Amino acid sequence: MGAAARQITAAAIASFDACPNPRTRELLQSLTAHLHELIAEMRLTRGEWERGIEILTQTGEITDEHRQEFILWSDALGISMLVDALADERPAEATESTVEGPFWAEGSPLREYGESIAEQPDGEPLWVSGRVLAVGGEPLARAEVDVWQNGTNRLYAVQNPDSPEEHLRGRFVTRDDGSFAFLAIRPTPYPIPDDGPVGQMLASTGRHPWRPAHIHVAVSAGGFERLTTHVFDSASPYLDSDAVFAVKPSLIKHLVRHDPNDPSRPSGVDGEWSSLEVNFVLAPTRMVTAE
Repeated sequence: MGAAARQITAAAIASFDACPNPRTRELLQSLTAHLHELIAEMRLTRGEWERGIEILTQTGEITDEHRQEFILWSDALGISMLVDALADERPAEATESTVEGPFWAEGSPLREYGESIAEQPDGEPLWVSGRVLAVGGEPLARAEVDVWQNGTNRLYAVQNPDSPEEHLRGRFVTRDDGSFAFLAIRPTPYPIPDDGPVGQMLASTGRHPWRPAHIHVAVSAGGFERLTTHVFDSASPYLDSDAVFAVKPSLIKHLVRHDPNDPSRPSGVDGEWSSLEVNFVLAPTRMVTAE
């Protein structure tokens, strides 16, 4: 980097010296330094810079209340999982976290124990049951289990104007023994939205957009760290090449397929069905001591 370039970088970093928030100042100065270093190292051309601005503009234009392309960038570049890994200080016994993704929606319906989250016919029934526990095994009553998944059309309800908003989404409250149960559908792989800037990046670099079959789960209880995680189907493809790097071995579960005449068949289920038993173990809220 020449003297003129170094002066530009130094001036840009120094422009944040008066920032009153120390953490904001540190982040912006470090971001500026690293970006300038990358640009100088790669000798970024004007054309490449213009293309980068164009991509950011397209990302903003395609983002709305139903689609968050900036989160897709974060997911597809592994940034979301890196932030998760750096922030995750749970005990080894606690269920591991992973990315929330861009399709969580606030206000999922509160459903009863064992109720279906499907608002319309869709896929092979999957009976999901288990318990929410504290580290050490104590059952957690009145914990909330928020679940959401894609349909067999590869879309989440928030992506599909033809689906009811509450389709394949629901919140469940655990019973006194920490137990919960709901009827979902056996998850299927799907591609992340690839008709925008992130998809262009994947295609141009030889990467695929596919995610392995999974169900999203967010678990919360008073006095415990909120858990955002996935349950992955062990029979799914793409477990070793998830487009957003979110697979952790501990989150891969075996889904049991049942005969239609199995006497343990849940009420209202016809034909083949599957089941999954899974527990979620929460870590206590970290205490912050003022210095």
